[in-house]
Amino acid sequence: MRAMTALTLAAALVFPAWHPSVATAQNLPSLGDTEREALSPLMERKLGEQIMREIRRDRDFLDDDPTLEYLNNFGTNLLAVQPEARGEALYDFYFFAVRDSMLNAFALPGGFIGVHSALVLAAQNESELASVMAHEIGHVSQRHIARMLGKQKQDALIPLAAAVLAALAARSSPDTSAALLMGGQGVAIQRQLNFSRDAEREADRVGLQILRDAGYDTSGMIAFFGRMQNATRSYTDSAPAYLRSHPLTTERMADIEARTRNQRYRQRADSLDFHLIRARLRILQDPSSHGLRTASTDFDNQLQLKTRMQVVSAKYGQAVIALRQGNAGKAQALLQEVYAAAQGPSAPVQSPVLSSLAIEIKLAVNDVDAALKEAESAKAKFPLSRGIARQYTDALIRAGRNDEAANYLRDQIQLYRTDAKLQDQLARAYAAQGKQALQHLALAEAYAINGAMPAAIDQLGIARRAPDASFYDQAVIDARERELKARWMEEMKEARER
Repeated sequence: MRAMTALTLAAALVFPAWHPSVATAQNLPSLGDTEREALSPLMERKLGEQIMREIRRDRDFLDDDPTLEYLNNFGTNLLAVQPEARGEALYDFYFFAVRDSMLNAFALPGGFIGVHSALVLAAQNESELASVMAHEIGHVSQRHIARMLGKQKQDALIPLAAAVLAALAARSSPDTSAALLMGGQGVAIQRQLNFSRDAEREADRVGLQILRDAGYDTSGMIAFFGRMQNATRSYTDSAPAYLRSHPLTTERMADIEARTRNQRYRQRADSLDFHLIRARLRILQDPSSHGLRTASTDFDNQLQLKTRMQVVSAKYGQAVIALRQGNAGKAQALLQEVYAAAQGPSAPVQSPVLSSLAIEIKLAVNDVDAALKEAESAKAKFPLSRGIARQYTDALIRAGRNDEAANYLRDQIQLYRTDAKLQDQLARAYAAQGKQALQHLALAEAYAINGAMPAAIDQLGIARRAPDASFYDQAVIDARERELKARWMEEMKEARER
């Protein structure tokens, strides 16, 4: 994602899910239904899932439950003010973060929206963060990928996916990345980029409407986009034309300013979790020993500002660092200081980010009973938190309450069928119970969700040979194996046809 991020956006910043009421509300031009039919929402989602499988394997994908949960709750709240932005609702939006020092964000086919860690750190308030995420939602709501492919037809899928994967390959092998971009793809990418300039202006207009309806300060878009332009100018000025994306032109900035000039300033208080997640991302940006020391110094300096939220986020960051350095006692003491500093005048602090850290600290010192009690309390306060649910399950397994863990996980899997982590935890619970066949069945599901079909089929073979595999288990294994093999053969066929 570093030097090749702009190319990712040039190729992938053209997205799914259009609804006519969005275009009407924004007085946007219609590019024609025949163009949108070039790529169905189902095909967009499939392409996006394929790309996401590669991104999840990348070391800079931030697979951090509190961060993912905050971004998805934040994005969902933006979508709630314009339900039509979900388009035909054939897929769910998914917001995620990647470790990258460039101020940028991007959307992929199928409603997957990523933000760089540096962008969240650079946002001075939630209105600025919302301006970028609303802009990306605008790309999705206008179905820019489908509209682009209306001009370029289905053969554009190959350079589109290749360009995204080139960004992932660039860090470990620049030669491989360059090779992915060769073979006649440059022309296709240039056409996508040319199309994206209109798409950018269109996404700005939709994003402004979302900001306004959600009650955020629309001037945040101008301020933050201006900082993004200044931060990336040194890179984009020297980059080849086909590597430039998100064109923050003078014309585009003037258009945004004209649309917000007569709008009243809205001051909106930032959430506690916004400040906590920024502190957390400061640590995740560079989790090395040197990075932790540098972050600790930054938090010490931040404490000198003595504003309430600066103190809260700095102490939270120091608590996370202490825990990562193996000092759980110091982490616990700092967490108590965070609660004291964040305490409201009339209500206790309610934050899944803080509750998650409290559980993590207790598990680190093997105080399983206290961790389980904390997790049960957090689960009652935040019933939709999947991160808390996973920590609750970990505590149950650590406490030896494996039957409860397995039952709870089976219920969770019914709600979240595509969550590979839940299947991994279920496999752990079954292993603790000595249920070998079910353990490997759960592992097979986890591999299948992650797109590793050969590994999933291997796990089914191990499950079949398990000494405790019942007749019913054998029937389930046989049926699932046939299904996964058929999917694998179809994927291989599609790969050959490309």
